[in-house]
Amino acid sequence: MEMFKKWSIRIFGVLAIFLVVLSAGTVVEVEAAAKKTEIIVSAAASLQDSLDKMALLYEKKHPDIDLVFNYAASGTLQKQIEQGAPADLFFSAGDKQMNALVNAGLVSDHKVLLKNQLVLVVPSNSKASLNTITQLTDKSFKKVAVGQPESVPAGQYAQQSLTAKKVWDTLQNKLVFAKDVRQVLSYVETGNVDAGFVYKTDALTSKKTKIALTVGPHVHKAINYPAGIVKDSKNQKEAKELYSYLQSKEASDIFASYGFLLS
Repeated sequence: MEMFKKWSIRIFGVLAIFLVVLSAGTVVEVEAAAKKTEIIVSAAASLQDSLDKMALLYEKKHPDIDLVFNYAASGTLQKQIEQGAPADLFFSAGDKQMNALVNAGLVSDHKVLLKNQLVLVVPSNSKASLNTITQLTDKSFKKVAVGQPESVPAGQYAQQSLTAKKVWDTLQNKLVFAKDVRQVLSYVETGNVDAGFVYKTDALTSKKTKIALTVGPHVHKAINYPAGIVKDSKNQKEAKELYSYLQSKEASDIFASYGFLLS
């Protein structure tokens, strides 16, 4: 009986030590997680697939960094930053939005990293054949989706293209406006519209649509993707490291694999 008590005391002692060590380990893990630096990247919706993939690689190499992405239309993101929304990096799908923030003194280092192409997509089962965007005036096209020109660069490029071809006003009754290119793509995928203007990179991600026409670059402004560091970022060092990584070969290869053209 006396020996049983001694063994019981030893077992409980070992368990107590184990629980203390386990608890200490949990505390260390929680503290480590709490020490992660959160970097907020406000990026154009068309960058989502490539940046999500890039983030997995970057966070493995930088376990102390937690990348948080805010995807939306570039114009919407511009307004958010102007209104003081937290952001460390801005990655736009247009020069206009980046230049506005640079001129307002809200973005410091910035550079055009990528280029893209504007395409017209139709549902994958569509029999439509297009040689020019002016054919959108045909009766076979009842609804055409474009991004809101005021906030969506792809919408601005579409407006410029249709205006250059003198059919922007003619198509007003057919146009369905979307909050960003991903919504345009969704409208086409679901068959809610007969065609839509998106970037080539967006079109390549969808199996439910197909590219009916690549819009000539001469009818719209250059589709540039500039990235820049937000001046009010509280994590300047980490933001600059990420900014540099976006220009690395590894990041460039990822962007290229999604159809982006390197600047």
